[in-house]
Amino acid sequence: MFLQAGLLSLTLLLASRVLGVLRETALAAAFGSSAMADVLIVMLTLPDWLSGVLASGALAYVLLPRWAQETAGQQQATQNRVAWRLLWGALVLAALMCAARIPLGALLLPGVAPALQGAVSAALVWSALALPAAMLAGLWAARLQHERDFVGLYGANLVVNGVLIGALVFLAGRAADQAAGQTLGAALVAAVLLRLLWQGWRLRARAGPPEPAPAAAPAPLPGWRIWTWAALGAGLPLALPFVARTLASGAGEGALASFNYAWKLVELPLVLAVQLVAALAFPAIAQAHAQTADAAGPGPGPDALATAVRSALVLAWTLACAAAAALLVGAPVIAALLFGWGRMQTPALGQIADWGRAGAWGLLPQALLALAVTLLATLGRMRFAVLAYALALALLLLLAGALGLTAGQELMWALNAGFALAAWLAWSALGARAVRRWIPLRELLAPLLALLAVALLARWIGPAGGGQAAPARTLGPEQVRELVSCALAALAVAAAGWFSGPQLRQALRA
Repeated sequence: MFLQAGLLSLTLLLASRVLGVLRETALAAAFGSSAMADVLIVMLTLPDWLSGVLASGALAYVLLPRWAQETAGQQQATQNRVAWRLLWGALVLAALMCAARIPLGALLLPGVAPALQGAVSAALVWSALALPAAMLAGLWAARLQHERDFVGLYGANLVVNGVLIGALVFLAGRAADQAAGQTLGAALVAAVLLRLLWQGWRLRARAGPPEPAPAAAPAPLPGWRIWTWAALGAGLPLALPFVARTLASGAGEGALASFNYAWKLVELPLVLAVQLVAALAFPAIAQAHAQTADAAGPGPGPDALATAVRSALVLAWTLACAAAAALLVGAPVIAALLFGWGRMQTPALGQIADWGRAGAWGLLPQALLALAVTLLATLGRMRFAVLAYALALALLLLLAGALGLTAGQELMWALNAGFALAAWLAWSALGARAVRRWIPLRELLAPLLALLAVALLARWIGPAGGGQAAPARTLGPEQVRELVSCALAALAVAAAGWFSGPQLRQALRA
């Protein structure tokens, strides 16, 4: 099921995410972990983050089921109505961002130096200028998803990251000052506009002949309650790492950038392994649930649902454990290869590696959480998923406020605690009987024990080179040995899952 499904989606998603990591590599080379890097990271990520929190995820949740029941003409009419509302809302929000850029800058970058207040204000203006295009891109991405145009969907991210990487390479040999920030801001606006052109071209290419206007008035859009729950369900998961990154800024200049780079070490396997498995499992789980609902008694329906859930859970959990093992062993060399270029300094690389190791443990509860949210969505209980994420965010803020957490490693552990709480709540909402049927403890325990063994062995032996992640100028024998050790650790954990029972083998062979 998982090797044969979504091959094109996987390839394009992989290219998109790899190019996104290369963008962070270019940013690290041009600005390192400096205060200016803090400012530019906020500028580059804020428009798409706001779009994701306020609109993009909610658009997919609400509009995809609606479009599935509409004709092409009705779909276009719905899209146009939502587009105008999004644009007006984005323009109002952009104006508010410009008007309140000073207090907003203090909120998003509490550790910025007074000398960079002007750069922060300029960065927020550039983010505001890019926001309307980012909002509209979220709508067009949902339409491309409905049309199953994965080239258009993931190619849009390639366009944005390609433009920004080009601008960062141009700036790498120049002074990392406020003028560089203006250049990168202009590149950001150009990138989001080019993304719209790409999406518009793909949508026009898939559009059929125009339909006559319907005689009846179009159906009203869903009410605000539906939009609110959809926005919360999609936005709260994005808010957790963003809030942690903002809190890290309180530790001083460059801390936000270092936390951002460390989170990228965790985010890539999270998206490409854990979340992708959950997304590919969604149709199989939904179909099996439908069979269960239609079954008059004990039969293939309940067994099909339990098999689909167990296979997805074992695969996501094993991949999470394997990725965590790779980071625990190879975080220094991975951090050096990804971010140890240009202006990045050795102490900052050591921080990134240490914080990445701490964040690696969060992959485990996120694997459980991803499948629990998929099940809650299938069963129509998304409110419990929203509650789980909301309590996780509340726990992060409580720990940060009560304990004054600003150090990146502490914030990573606070994030891990939040994800663990959310996973526990989400599975509790499914009920004890479902948990007993759907969680194969033995097949989850084997890769976990292998991961713990890898962690103890790595701690006992100690990282190569004393744990110092030196800037990567060349790939020497020492770096190759560390990468091989990293790969062997991941393979050992995956092998433990493979031989623990049939579920992993079934998931990969189906």
